[in-house]
Amino acid sequence: MNSVSFPFSAIVGQSQLKTALLLCAVDPSLGGVLIRGDKGTAKSTAARALVDILPPIKRTLGCAYNCSPNAPYEQCEICHDAAHVIQDSPVPFVTLPLGATEDRVIGTLDLERALKGAKRVFQPGLLAATHRGILYIDEVNLLPDHLVDVLLDAAAMGQNSVQREGLSVTHPARFTLIGTMNLEEGDLRPQLLDRFGLMVEVKAPQDKVQRSEVVRRRIAFEADPACYARSYQAQQTEFRNQVVKAQSLFVDVVLADDILDLISHLCCEFEVASLRADIVMHKVARALAALDGRTAVNLTDVKNAAEFVLPHRRRRKPFEQPGLDKERLDELMNEAAENQNAANENQAPSKPEPPRPESQAPAEQEGSNRALTEQNNATQPASEQIVSAALTHPSPKISVALSANSHSSAGRRSQVSEVARGRVLRTVPHENPDSLAIAATLKSAAMRDATEFSVKRSDLHQNIRTGKTANLILFVVDASGSMAAQQRMEAVKGAVLSLLTDAYQQRDEVAVISFRGEKASILLAPTRSVEQAELALRELPTGGRTPLSHALQLALDMLEQSHARHAPPLLIVLSDGKVNVAVQENGDPWRETLALAGLIAERAIPALVLDTETGYLRLGRANQLSQAMGAEYLTLEELSAGNLALTIYARMGRV
Repeated sequence: MNSVSFPFSAIVGQSQLKTALLLCAVDPSLGGVLIRGDKGTAKSTAARALVDILPPIKRTLGCAYNCSPNAPYEQCEICHDAAHVIQDSPVPFVTLPLGATEDRVIGTLDLERALKGAKRVFQPGLLAATHRGILYIDEVNLLPDHLVDVLLDAAAMGQNSVQREGLSVTHPARFTLIGTMNLEEGDLRPQLLDRFGLMVEVKAPQDKVQRSEVVRRRIAFEADPACYARSYQAQQTEFRNQVVKAQSLFVDVVLADDILDLISHLCCEFEVASLRADIVMHKVARALAALDGRTAVNLTDVKNAAEFVLPHRRRRKPFEQPGLDKERLDELMNEAAENQNAANENQAPSKPEPPRPESQAPAEQEGSNRALTEQNNATQPASEQIVSAALTHPSPKISVALSANSHSSAGRRSQVSEVARGRVLRTVPHENPDSLAIAATLKSAAMRDATEFSVKRSDLHQNIRTGKTANLILFVVDASGSMAAQQRMEAVKGAVLSLLTDAYQQRDEVAVISFRGEKASILLAPTRSVEQAELALRELPTGGRTPLSHALQLALDMLEQSHARHAPPLLIVLSDGKVNVAVQENGDPWRETLALAGLIAERAIPALVLDTETGYLRLGRANQLSQAMGAEYLTLEELSAGNLALTIYARMGRV
């Protein structure tokens, strides 16, 4: 029994989100929409509700590839059967789980038919099932890299190619990609981000009337989903009719050359590198006109298209949040409107105007001019200007060659063998495999007895996969009142933000523990979000005593939790080692610190101690700490020679 989705027409507010989804319904070649926002803002609800207002598609009953009856896949046995039946079916809506295997996504050898002695037969995967439909990914920024690579290939080619286990199969895989994400979990890889034609930022309504209406509708839906959905049937039909009309009108929509020049001008002004932005803006502007029942694109369509297409593609300064300068966009659109009006006034009516084709009737032209006038007179809300905090001191530098030891292969760029997911590196015999190597198993059975084919336990083979894993980089920073405290904190801030700028690709997490006064505290919980780190580190408190032992205890607790999540850690301690606060009452601060350092060494936690002690007379406590921890040791003088982030990359085997 199919579950009932919340009605698309019952969603309160979120007009931009609903418009973006309707645009993807009008023109599936847009590439889909990325929906970003906080938790509980109807991202998933709207995405799942879209399919209920889409007109059905024609497909062959039982076809696993969702072939179009007019262009069936040549290897589809169902579509080429003379007795096949064509029927109206709902648009496919396939959810791609984050834990899906690559075989399940792209397809694999049909093991059941192969064991029966049949020829090699391809078993289609999720990409085949989503052809001509919607592929939905919740928390798309957490999608494993090997699946991201598969999606990039399919999105670029419009087809899925499988070359494995003796199979050579290529089938159509054209789909609309809808992804949702929360920026607190980190950003997307740039290649995948650019594949989304549109992007929408959603927020929970701040008006109490709207919020209460959201709760009222949701509670009513959960009480009786089917009855609630029927109560919105009329509105759902209106949306479906609007989509059908727009789809038929879309092919007749005209975009003038001066409008196309404006699109390219906007892309240049906002420093958009990808030419895909120009193409998608062209399509979105036409789809907007079609949704409005027009066959001519106006300036309002271009402006609205820019707000969907450009924010996630424009060049950003370091640590700057995605978005679009709406004031600058308004200025450019006003200039375009003035130029268009001036061009219309300068047209000399010396020759009689030729008859307009039906697609550009006078009534339609008046509607276009009226929309342009409304766009010029509309008042725009003030844009929110996002300013990133500047460092008060340049980040200290460091350059050093570090010796590799345990865990040096960690990091997302580093290949790690024998993982549960990832690409197959090799196969080995294994009587109880948790990842069955199908081709190797069948080959072993066939070579053992070619006359009577059977698979025995001794034929079973295990896949040895190669994957990539992320790091947790934990900074423990002395923020006490000793010399150069502010410099240390600014060094950490620069390093954290630099690491996180790269972490959207590396999947690394960064955390910061600072210690001052009577205890240590978590200044930044483990995160992959540049924006969250920038906000947390904007104000860097310093001064007070030095509770180093408490900081190491807190670090051990955090690293223990990261070990449970299988995130290899790297501990970086910035301190002069002059501890003067104990964890235990009447305890010896320095003895406690050395004891905790010994625990870190026993657990073989990779660590780096950066000695910030200055002056002529030095106690050398930081060096003793590094020896007790089994950590590498660097001084403040060495810290000024290169870049701290580069040192950390070297420690993780990335440079």
